[in-house]
Amino acid sequence: MNEQERAAYRAFVRENHPDRGGDPDVFVAGLARFGQTGAPPAPDDPRFDAPVEVVRPLPFPVRVGVALIRTWHRRRNARVE
Repeated sequence: MNEQERAAYRAFVRENHPDRGGDPDVFVAGLARFGQTGAPPAPDDPRFDAPVEVVRPLPFPVRVGVALIRTWHRRRNARVE
Protein backbone atom coordinates (compact mmCIF):
# COMPACT_ATOMS: atom_id res chain seq x y z
CA MET A 1 0.00 0.00 0.00
CA ASN A 2 1.55 3.28 -1.05
CA GLU A 3 1.37 6.54 0.87
CA GLN A 4 -1.68 7.92 -0.99
CA GLU A 5 -3.67 4.71 -0.52
CA ARG A 6 -2.73 4.59 3.14
CA ALA A 7 -3.75 8.24 3.62
CA ALA A 8 -7.08 7.61 1.90
CA TYR A 9 -7.68 4.50 4.02
CA ARG A 10 -6.85 6.27 7.27
CA ALA A 11 -9.07 9.24 6.36
CA PHE A 12 -11.94 6.86 5.56
CA VAL A 13 -11.56 5.02 8.85
CA ARG A 14 -11.28 8.27 10.81
CA GLU A 15 -14.52 9.60 9.29
CA ASN A 16 -16.61 6.41 9.16
CA HIS A 17 -15.58 4.19 12.07
CA PRO A 18 -18.66 3.16 14.10
CA ASP A 19 -16.89 3.97 17.36
CA ARG A 20 -16.60 7.56 16.11
CA GLY A 21 -20.26 7.86 15.09
CA GLY A 22 -20.05 6.43 11.58
CA ASP A 23 -22.54 4.08 9.95
CA PRO A 24 -21.49 0.41 10.43
CA ASP A 25 -22.79 -0.64 6.99
CA VAL A 26 -20.83 2.11 5.24
CA PHE A 27 -17.75 1.18 7.24
CA VAL A 28 -17.94 -2.53 6.30
CA ALA A 29 -18.49 -1.65 2.64
CA GLY A 30 -15.53 0.73 2.72
CA LEU A 31 -13.27 -1.89 4.29
CA ALA A 32 -14.23 -4.28 1.51
CA ARG A 33 -13.42 -1.54 -1.02
CA PHE A 34 -9.97 -1.07 0.50
CA GLY A 35 -9.40 -4.81 0.65
CA GLN A 36 -9.49 -5.04 4.43
CA THR A 37 -11.78 -7.82 5.58
CA GLY A 38 -11.53 -7.13 9.27
CA ALA A 39 -12.04 -10.84 9.85
CA PRO A 40 -10.90 -12.19 13.19
CA PRO A 41 -7.69 -14.23 13.18
CA ALA A 42 -7.92 -17.95 12.60
CA PRO A 43 -8.56 -20.03 15.73
CA ASP A 44 -5.33 -21.97 15.17
CA ASP A 45 -3.29 -18.76 15.43
CA PRO A 46 -0.44 -19.47 17.91
CA ARG A 47 -0.82 -16.02 19.51
CA PHE A 48 -3.98 -17.22 21.25
CA ASP A 49 -2.52 -20.40 22.78
CA ALA A 50 -1.02 -18.73 25.85
CA PRO A 51 -3.10 -18.32 29.01
CA VAL A 52 -4.26 -14.85 29.99
CA GLU A 53 -2.17 -13.32 32.76
CA VAL A 54 -3.68 -10.70 35.01
CA VAL A 55 -1.06 -8.19 36.09
CA ARG A 56 -1.54 -6.04 39.15
CA PRO A 57 -1.27 -2.28 38.65
CA LEU A 58 2.03 -0.64 39.49
CA PRO A 59 2.31 1.20 42.81
CA PHE A 60 1.59 4.93 42.69
CA PRO A 61 5.21 6.12 43.14
CA VAL A 62 6.32 3.94 40.22
CA ARG A 63 3.52 5.30 38.00
CA VAL A 64 4.56 8.87 38.89
CA GLY A 65 8.19 8.07 38.06
CA VAL A 66 7.23 6.56 34.71
CA ALA A 67 5.08 9.60 33.90
CA LEU A 68 7.97 11.95 34.74
CA ILE A 69 10.37 9.99 32.52
CA ARG A 70 7.91 10.00 29.63
CA THR A 71 7.33 13.73 30.02
CA TRP A 72 11.07 14.36 30.06
CA HIS A 73 11.54 12.27 26.90
CA ARG A 74 8.71 14.06 25.08
CA ARG A 75 10.06 17.48 25.95
CA ARG A 76 13.60 16.51 25.00
CA ASN A 77 12.49 15.04 21.66
CA ALA A 78 10.34 18.12 20.93
CA ARG A 79 13.39 20.35 21.32
CA VAL A 80 15.57 18.19 19.09
CA GLU A 81 13.12 18.07 16.16
